[in-house]
Amino acid sequence: MPRTATNDQVFSNLKNYFGYDSFRVNQQDIVESVLNKKDCLVIMPTGGGKSICFQLPALSFKGVTIVISPLIALMKDQVDGLNANGIPASYFNSSQSSEEQFAIIESVITAEIKLLYVAPESLAALQNILTEKYISCVAIDEAHCISSWGHDFRPSYQQLGFLKSTLPNIPFIALTATADKATREDIVKQLRIEHAERFISSFDRKNIGLEVRTANNRISQIVKFINARPNQSGIIYCLSRKTTEQLSKKLKTNGIHAEAYHAGLNFEKRSKVQESFIRDKTQIVCATVAFGMGIDKSNVRWVVHYNMPKNIEGYYQEIGRAGRDGLTSHALLFHSYADVIQLQNFASGATNEAVQIAKLDRMKQFAESTTCRRKILLSYFGELLGGNCGNCDVCKNPPQFFDGTVIAQKILSAVYRLQEKEAMGMIIDVLRGSQNAAVLAKGYQNVRTFGIGNDIAWKHWQHFVIQLINQGFCEIAFHKNNALQLTEFSNNVLFKGAKVALTKPLVITEIKPVIKEKHTRTKRSKTTKTRTKTKTKVVANSLFERLRRLRYKIAQEEDIPAYLVFSDATLKEIEKERPLSDDDFLRISGVGQRKLEVYGDEFMAEIMNFMGSKPKKVKKGDTYIKTYNLYKSGLSIDEIAMQRKLGTTTVYSHIAKLYSMGKEINLYDFVSKSDVEAVRKAKKALGSPKALRAYFDYFNESIDYFKIRLALSIIEKD
Repeated sequence: MPRTATNDQVFSNLKNYFGYDSFRVNQQDIVESVLNKKDCLVIMPTGGGKSICFQLPALSFKGVTIVISPLIALMKDQVDGLNANGIPASYFNSSQSSEEQFAIIESVITAEIKLLYVAPESLAALQNILTEKYISCVAIDEAHCISSWGHDFRPSYQQLGFLKSTLPNIPFIALTATADKATREDIVKQLRIEHAERFISSFDRKNIGLEVRTANNRISQIVKFINARPNQSGIIYCLSRKTTEQLSKKLKTNGIHAEAYHAGLNFEKRSKVQESFIRDKTQIVCATVAFGMGIDKSNVRWVVHYNMPKNIEGYYQEIGRAGRDGLTSHALLFHSYADVIQLQNFASGATNEAVQIAKLDRMKQFAESTTCRRKILLSYFGELLGGNCGNCDVCKNPPQFFDGTVIAQKILSAVYRLQEKEAMGMIIDVLRGSQNAAVLAKGYQNVRTFGIGNDIAWKHWQHFVIQLINQGFCEIAFHKNNALQLTEFSNNVLFKGAKVALTKPLVITEIKPVIKEKHTRTKRSKTTKTRTKTKTKVVANSLFERLRRLRYKIAQEEDIPAYLVFSDATLKEIEKERPLSDDDFLRISGVGQRKLEVYGDEFMAEIMNFMGSKPKKVKKGDTYIKTYNLYKSGLSIDEIAMQRKLGTTTVYSHIAKLYSMGKEINLYDFVSKSDVEAVRKAKKALGSPKALRAYFDYFNESIDYFKIRLALSIIEKD
């Protein structure tokens, strides 16, 4: 994006409102496309920064950006986050009174808000304002819900096609974290944005460690897993409501604070559990899969699947709720044959039963695989990983491999000879030279690969084919009757001499070492638990823990989730950098102008208390002195801000600091005596709070932050 006056404003908004100095991969190009009024399809992993792709352009548009969202909880979470960042936003749904709805419609007409979140079912009530006079952009979040090929199909999403006809000249942006090739095509077709620019980010969430275990003694394994991670937030996904209830009770008996969440609970109870989890009051939630969709709780450190998910899309989306802040996180999956049977029963009779069963088979293959698990996930979404990830259980405990290049060549040749139209079963039948009716009817006994693998058992061929799929050498086209198709890696094996490593099929006798290993792990876990306790004592007195407690206190006072104050990643950077000035604090990723104003003083005071020192004195040439020299030369606040490329609020904070340092500055040029007296009274009434937000709320937002800060500087000096 070439820097222009307009784009300078975009970068300024990125820092001021969201606290970031730069874009993540693809974000900049997407924002530019939306601002140029182009339709976009955005496939970006959970935690990859999808929301900024439409929230940031919304600040530059004159009208309102409509955001289609499937869940009320998702809307509320997003709107709370936007408002916390100083961006006017609201949501519209059936739970609101007619008066509330009317007020929201008025705010759209008068452009008092920048974003409006709405469920598909509520669009009809907004018919009068769905015009290009009021609407500048439409964002469809969780866009995979529109497709029957997707894993979370919702019929209500299929009505959205009319929107493009109603608003033909405004940009549409469809966003999802999980969509295979078939689902992507369906999304753009149904939304009538066939010419949309496509932005497909890497699906690789390197910070999430992947692990699969058999479902033996699940509860005791989960208790040990949680005890090894004290004070960490996590989600345990279960297939049934009953399991969520039973598991949460068993965890409580083991001294672990956990709550159940499922559709059988009334709305009030579900909301209470969700709010408690978001606000760090409840450490763990045992939930059915609906929980967590779109909730931007950035400090979830782990996700456990008590039961196997029904497809890889769902699994990927659910593990993506861990580690959204980029810090180290963990995904643990338990799998059993009983889960597979139960999921097969769930799929039975569905309109897309064949697709569901095929995707379930793929999930089962993932769980049983001896291939790098990240390779499997990425290849499923069309992204091919050359080497192994090193951050999954298979990579950390690799199986024994052999050179399977010839076997791979035979399989890929058969896929090619059958014109990439046949599923795995037919490929294997041809390789083994089967004389069944289906093979003969299609004349496949005449292809060159017929019978070239009759020395290998059918089940062993299946084992090898699945490994090739897992490694990205071929893929399943679910929308084409599960046909196997070649990938760009296939040519390397067929024509360029690339080697393929495969594992031999496991036999029953190999279960003995696993039992032995289980005893070894039990001994190790005792050591780990002892170490964890020691480590926890050290961590409890760390700066990070003090900042975390301060964040929690502020969140309680403001009645917002703790991560909306600052994410764990931001706290980690504050701990490392220990900023003691406004400019240093602003350099922290995740700190924007508003958050500096609202929270900066309190966090810097906590850092000083921890360090047992006073802030460094201003040296000649320091940023404050530069501001002071410009002030003395007669420039206005706006002129100083323009020359120094700073926000006016930052300049005002410099002025306040300089005044406190004894510099010749008349603060009454910027704040009235009546405002100073009002702040003086508020300080006495509130008990001298450190956070400016307390004063701002006290005055019902009628006195600006910078005036409050200047008034406090005068009062403190007096």
